[in-house]
Order: sequence, then C-alpha cells, then structure tokens
Amino acid sequence: MIFTFSAHFPFRGRKKCPARCKSRCQTPPLWVQWEAGEQVLRPDKTTSPPHRRLYRKGGAHDGRTAAQDYATREIRTADVNRPGLQLAGFYNYFDPERMQIIGRVESTYLETLTPDQRRERFEQFMRYNIIGLVICHGMDPFPECLEMAEKYDRNLFLVRKDTSEFMADLIAALSSYLAPRLTQHGVLVEVFGEGVLITGDSGVGKSETALELIKRGHRLVADDAVEIKRINRTTLMGSAPEMIRYYMELRGIGVIDARQIYGVGAVKPETRVDLVVQLEPWEDGRAYDRLGLTTEYCEILNVRVPCVTIPVGPGRNLAVILELAAMNNRQKGMGYNAAQKLADEHDRGIDLGIGF
Repeated sequence: MIFTFSAHFPFRGRKKCPARCKSRCQTPPLWVQWEAGEQVLRPDKTTSPPHRRLYRKGGAHDGRTAAQDYATREIRTADVNRPGLQLAGFYNYFDPERMQIIGRVESTYLETLTPDQRRERFEQFMRYNIIGLVICHGMDPFPECLEMAEKYDRNLFLVRKDTSEFMADLIAALSSYLAPRLTQHGVLVEVFGEGVLITGDSGVGKSETALELIKRGHRLVADDAVEIKRINRTTLMGSAPEMIRYYMELRGIGVIDARQIYGVGAVKPETRVDLVVQLEPWEDGRAYDRLGLTTEYCEILNVRVPCVTIPVGPGRNLAVILELAAMNNRQKGMGYNAAQKLADEHDRGIDLGIGF
C-alpha cells in the first residue's frame, strides 16, 4: 500500500498498544503527519498508533489499507539502506529489517532498465520481508514497483524531502526513539552548559540545591525522577517524565512549578548528562579527595560519566560548589586540569631543587 507523508517525527513515547494486540507492541511505529497531494490525511484520533485508519480531509474513509503487518511490524534498528546494489542483483549482506530508501540515484538506474527488467528486479527485492520502502523527492513510483508491492503486500511510502535530508532526520529520530533508557532517582540541572545529575539519599538536599542553582540563573531539567537514554556510545541525554516535567517537591513547602514561578528561562526539556554529583552527609574522620588528580567515573547504560562525591555539612554552599564542579569538569573536557598542572609544577620544582 502507498502512503505519502511529510517527514515529521513527533514521537509520543513508549505506550502500550491501545488496541491490545497480541504482539503487545511496546514500541509503536513512526507517528507521522500524513499528506497526499492536496488531500491531507489525518490519523484516526480514536485509536493511537500503531492501529489507525486513514481518512480523507473532512472525515470520509479513504478506502485504502496498509500491508497486513503494518499494525504489528516493529522497527528495531536505526540503520537504513539504499538498495541500489540489491536492485542490481547483489543481495549479500542485505538486511530487510532496515528501512529501504530510494533516491534519484536508484531511480535513474531503474530508468535505464526495460519494464520487464524492472519487474524482475522489484519482484526479487519485494520477496524479502522488508519493513518498508521509502521513495524520496516526491517521485512517482514505477508501475512495476507498485505491482510488486501489491503482490507481496509491502508498505510503500512517498516523501517530498530529498534523500540525504530525509535519511538524516530518520536516523536521528530512530536513534533517539529506540535508544536504551532507564529512570534514575535524582535531579538534573544544566549548569554553565554542563548537564549535572545530582544523586544521593532522600532528604540530603538535592532539590534545595537545584532550587538555589535556578535562582543563580541555571536551568532545571528534571527533579526526583530523571529519564536517561543513550543516544550513542558516549552520549547520555536526560529529561523528565512528562507528567512531572518542571515540577519540584520541597519538604515543608510542597510541590511547585518551576517554569511558572521562575519563567521559561529557568527550565529546559532535556540536556546531556556530563557529570554525576553524589551528595552524602559529612562523616568526621573520613578522607575526602582534596586534590582531584584522578577522575572517578560511574557507569550509566554502559557509558562512563565523570563522578564526584561532595560531602554535605552545615554552612556549605552547595550551589557554589556545584557551579565550581561543573566548570572544572568543563575545563577537564577541554584539556586543562588544574590539579595535574599543580602536581607537574611541584615535581618540576623538586627536580630543580626549588622549594615553596
């Protein structure tokens, strides 16, 4: 079946299938804005994705149906494929689980073939159980492509964007949507452009510290529960669950809305997790790091993140300390380590016989 859509990807998050299908699909297919020439098709609002019917503008049923597996087929990889080699007959290392994208290069090659050759190539291609075939640049599909898509019951999509732009948008959207994720207890704030995840036991002062940081011009991302997802091998992104986004809970005060009180400049939807700060009560006699020569790390979703432990005691200005921790982490990321520089100068002074 053919669908035409504009390349918007407003994902709604992982939801249980509203139609209670047997596949128990937890990751719905792409929720897109449907368009077809001058007729705008909209999703049926009575059933959320993946189960939907298509309607003409005005509500009349369009009379067209998707492939039989459209409602249950899941996209499980952010990788895509340009099937130029496959349409030329080479199927070694071909993964039908990737979205297949045809652009002008493949289309120009197919134009050099006779109709019988195109029919043979598309039949060989459609025999594989592909997720779907996307044709870019708003190009009309070849009649042989339509014929084989109908014969083998494959999904066929048409987009107006050029191939490179669509591929970039699709890969970025799928990488974010399919990213491994977890929910972490803590507070996430952006301090001087650094995403700082504040962790610690309940009542240690995480929310109060975040509140002071907001008053000092920094931005709140999430309080109490932080949703963290790994978008690549080295990058973690954190955000708040939609229901509690921008809300804070303060003992003795209750729940407040930081965006309404401090304005939109005091909040941010998501940010990278660049530093983890562990707050813990001060323990007399415990040796705390006073030089910072070695950087400690903690692992979140198999990504190593710099981590510092800050003891909490009476009279300590935690907001200022966290600002300093964020700036110090930023400097280290740019190649400057003040503790290492001091140690090097000290060692050089000893070598030269120079005292303090």
